[in-house]
This record gives sequence, structure tokens and C-alpha cells, in this order.
Amino acid sequence: MAKIGKRTRAAREAFAGKEDLTVEEAVSLIKANATAKFDETIEIAMNLGVDPRHADQMVRGVVGLPNGTGKTMRVAVFARGAKAEEAEKAGADIVGAEDLMETVQSGKIDFDRCIATPDMMPIVGRLGKVLGPRNLMPNPKVGTVTMDVADAVKAAKGGEVQFKAEKGGVVHAGVGKLSFDEAKLVENIRAFVGAVSKAKPTGSKGTYMKKINLSSTMGPGVSVAVENATAE
Repeated sequence: MAKIGKRTRAAREAFAGKEDLTVEEAVSLIKANATAKFDETIEIAMNLGVDPRHADQMVRGVVGLPNGTGKTMRVAVFARGAKAEEAEKAGADIVGAEDLMETVQSGKIDFDRCIATPDMMPIVGRLGKVLGPRNLMPNPKVGTVTMDVADAVKAAKGGEVQFKAEKGGVVHAGVGKLSFDEAKLVENIRAFVGAVSKAKPTGSKGTYMKKINLSSTMGPGVSVAVENATAE
């Protein structure tokens, strides 16, 4: 059995017996016990009462976190002509068409968000097997297939977070950095939970939000009371 380090043991002891906390209590506990030598991401995992295998139970959406994610987002845009220029001026890191498709097909994916104008989708569609598993496939439902490429690029760069239910009905995302003020993290978390709440699908039956868990990248997780996280 692997030996548990002193810092890990101390963190686990600090979290022992603590569950269903308020968002504020959970954030304070996580910040007080994070010991990694880098600026950890505060992560949220939500267990939902849905089965994503059914179309009417898929949970998917996007939310602009009020205080950003703290992460530098690299954005790629599939566009031509004036729209390509518009994307570049808005701050896109990579802009292209067939050339960008070939780059992605070669296995080089040096971006965190992919945006495309509608006329580019026949090209982007060929990349489904590459971009799909990485959750990078442009989709009009989350605003990444659009003619307003400038706004889409700025939103991605400004702290917009996409979410999608995985197998088992779990939604997972980063909602800020450990270095953020507690109040800013709390605000981001409530904004994210609110967006997932509004994305409740028509096919969801019974309890929609079953459990919410918060953690830092290298730290233990702690459960948050659902009723507190969803409170206005």
C-alpha cells in the first residue's frame, strides 16, 4: 500500500466528518487545507438524476463565470475571409479552414475551445472523432457555431465555461483558482450551479440535483448542501 504523506494525511483529517456544508464553509475549508505548490483549480462535481444516454435527459450548457476561471484559454476558430479577420482581432489564438483541419487531423490540438462559423461545419464535421471525445466539437447549443465569432472568442477568453453530463449523470468543471478571494469563488460556484439548474432537461424525473462536491486539484473533496448551493 502506498504511503500517505503528512500533508495528505493532515488534509484528510481536516475534512473528516464534514459534509453537506454551505458553499462558504466548503470554500473556506478547501482554501485553508490546500498545500500544493501551484495555484490549484477549485473543481465542482455534480451528481444529477439523469441518464445522458437518453436525448431528453442530456444536460448541456454554458455559463459565464462572474469572476472568470483564472485559466488562460486558447481558442481556435474555423472561419474564412472577413470572419477570420474578425476572430483574429478578437484575440483568437488559431484561425483557419482546411489548413486548420489538416493540423487537427495530424493530432496537433493546441487549443481549449473550438469555434466555427456555420459554413465551416462541413469541414469541422470531418473532425468529429477527434474533437468529440475531447468535448471540443463546435455546437450551436453552447454558442460555438456562430457568425458572431468576435463575441464567442471574447466570451471564451473571459471565463465562459461549458458543461455536459458525462456517463452516470455527472457534471464536472473548474470554477476558479485557489488564489481567488473566497467571495469570488462562492459567486462563481453559485453561478455555475444556477446554470446547471436552469439546464434541467424535460426528461428528468425525481430529484434532479442529488449531490454537489467541491475540491481543489490535489485536495480531498467535501459535499455541499444542495439547498444551500441553489439558494439565491
